Amino acid sequence: MGILFRNYESVPTFFGDILYAVMVYFGMRMLFINNNFSKTIILALVICFCIEFLQLYSAEWLLAIRRTTLGHYFLGQGFLWSDLVFYTFGVILGFLIDSGLANRNDNN
Repeated sequence: MGILFRNYESVPTFFGDILYAVMVYFGMRMLFINNNFSKTIILALVICFCIEFLQLYSAEWLLAIRRTTLGHYFLGQGFLWSDLVFYTFGVILGFLIDSGLANRNDNN
């Protein structure tokens, strides 16, 4: 969805960053299902932040990966401090959705 929203000028670009972080959060929940919420939040934030800071590194082999479609989507193109804020918001949003679903299942 985040990739599709990049094609619409009416949707702010940060929306894709938030969705990306939500995806990373739920990916970590699926891979490490026995982790508690706080470990999942920290792991997702570390991954998102590492990918963003990796954009400051411009080795030729990494630039070649970024020139591919998948490399561009997974590794991004340019470092922005604001992306760190949007990633944090996205991970928190993922946690809120996840904890809401967990509470809903506990009540049933």
